[in-house]
Amino acid sequence: MFGAAGFIGRHVRAALGERNVVAVPRGRIDLAASGHAELTGLMYEIAPDVVINCAGATGGDPATLAKDNVVAVARLLAALAVAAPRAKYVQVGSAAEYGRVPMGPPISEDDACDPLGAYGLAKLAGTELVRAAAADGLDASVLRVFNVIGPGAPPGSLPTKLALALRDGGDLVVGGQDVYRDFVDVRDVAEAVAMAAGAGGPLPPVLNIGSGRATPVHDLVSTLVEVARPGARVLPGGQGSPAVPWQCADITRAADSLGWRPRTTLRDSLQTLWSALNAPARPVESGTPS
Repeated sequence: MFGAAGFIGRHVRAALGERNVVAVPRGRIDLAASGHAELTGLMYEIAPDVVINCAGATGGDPATLAKDNVVAVARLLAALAVAAPRAKYVQVGSAAEYGRVPMGPPISEDDACDPLGAYGLAKLAGTELVRAAAADGLDASVLRVFNVIGPGAPPGSLPTKLALALRDGGDLVVGGQDVYRDFVDVRDVAEAVAMAAGAGGPLPPVLNIGSGRATPVHDLVSTLVEVARPGARVLPGGQGSPAVPWQCADITRAADSLGWRPRTTLRDSLQTLWSALNAPARPVESGTPS
C-alpha cells in the first residue's frame, strides 16, 4: 500500500483490519523518482496480491502534480506489469477530473471529463494510465472520490477551516454558500477501497465514490455550527462565479460492482471531525521519543 500515512490512506489502513498489509513509506521509495529496476525489485520482494495507491499530490506547481500523480502511476503500473502481473491494482482518483458539469443530473463515470486546473488534469491523466493498463489485461481500477470529509481532514479543507474558526470564536465569513458539493465521509471511502481490494474479480476501470447527494455548502456550514457552536453568526463572503457550481456522484456502479453504499450522515462526519479537533493530545510515555 502506498500513501498509508495520508488522510485517506490512514483510514484505508484501518478498514483493511487484520489483513496482511505492507505499507511502503515514501522515505523508502519515491514512486515519481525511482527507476524501473528499483520499483520492479520492490514488487518482486513484496509479491503483492493487491496494490493500493493512495499516494499523490493535491497541491503544488504543475510539475509536482504531474510527477506525483502521473509519472508515479506510470512507473508503478510498469513495475506491476513485469513483477506482479496478476495483482489487483486499486487507485484513489478525484472528482476534480470531471471539471464543470451540467447542474442537476448526477455525474456518471461515462460522462466526459474536462478538468479545469492542473490537479484535475494530472489526476485524469493518472486515471487514463490505469484504463490503458486494464485494457492490456491488468486487473486495475480507479475509485474516483468526491469531496472527502471526516476526522483527520487536512487543515486546508473547507470543513476543517470552518471548524478551526468556530473553535477560535468570532463570526464565520463564508463565500460560495450556494455551491453544491457531494460530501462523503472518509470512513465510507476507506470501506470502498477495502472492498475493491478484496473483490473477487476485475472491477470496472472507474467507480464513483460519493454520497450520491448534492449538498449546498450552506447546509454544511449550518450543520457544523449546530454541532460545534450553536448560535455562531455566519456572514456571507465574496461570492464571485464559482468555476464548478455543482457536483453530485452517480454511485450506481459502485453499488452494483462492490455492494457498497455510504453509511455516514453529514452530521456524523462533522461531529467526528469536531471531536477529533478538540480531543486532548495524548501524553508522551516516558522513554518514548516525541
